[in-house]
Amino acid sequence: MRTKTAAAVLIPLALFASACGRLNDDGGAGGGGSDGDATVIDHPTGASDLILRVEYEGGFVPVEYDLRRLPSWSLYGDGRIVTEGPQIEIYPAPALPNLLVRTVSEDGIQAILRAARDAGLMDGDASYDYPCVTDLPTTVFTLTAVGNTSVVSAYALGVDQEPCRDADVDARADLAAFQNQLGALDGWLPQGSVGAEEPFTVSATRLYVQPYTGSPDPGLEQAPKDWPLGGSLRKAGAPLKDLEGVRCVALEGQDASTFLSAAADTNQLTPWRSDGDRFSILIRPLLPDESGC
Repeated sequence: MRTKTAAAVLIPLALFASACGRLNDDGGAGGGGSDGDATVIDHPTGASDLILRVEYEGGFVPVEYDLRRLPSWSLYGDGRIVTEGPQIEIYPAPALPNLLVRTVSEDGIQAILRAARDAGLMDGDASYDYPCVTDLPTTVFTLTAVGNTSVVSAYALGVDQEPCRDADVDARADLAAFQNQLGALDGWLPQGSVGAEEPFTVSATRLYVQPYTGSPDPGLEQAPKDWPLGGSLRKAGAPLKDLEGVRCVALEGQDASTFLSAAADTNQLTPWRSDGDRFSILIRPLLPDESGC
């Protein structure tokens, strides 16, 4: 049995029937949902319109990790899927994440939406706890379709190794299975509906700036990099309310391109030199639906 939060918003039956009752001319194309399911599910179509996102929140992680954390999987209205790809295992790690993009056709989008529906993501907001463990992240699914946005979260998803009181086993299993499907699209989407992965071009970024305090390991001191834009980093952007000494700077357009080009060969310990001082910069690229700080 699925347990919903008190704030659950159910899709009106008439709206759901109207939006989902239309059929494809060809009777549908494989993929998620029941065999032969020809249901067409309305969804946003803009290049920056988010259809489906999977991301992680919370967990016992350093503040720096949380600031640069990216959604793991995002599908947009134009069919682009942006994911965080594998990163080279060195320390210090590269300053820029490895973002990848691939494009899925409308048939593929429909298959993903049917699979999301079958996993319970169109039943309204829901939250599934797993109180037998602590300090683990929560997996959050955000879906916009048929005129509604649902947010479904599951704490410690995928670590259900033993029965746990008050845990909705069936709902969590459905979500975990769906998340696994998203990581293996080539194996179940309609043939030819999804393209190859390629590097994602970032057009905007968020920078978290603070005074440089030195490398945590004296043997890993890094050569400084000059701040490539005008003005001083000392007063750039705006201070964060909850982190003393940290400022957030949002860049887009040519400013973002100039900075990201300069940062391409830096790592997470690289000091940035500006107006006679040195600063640490945590880089958080912005996805198509994100902006500002």
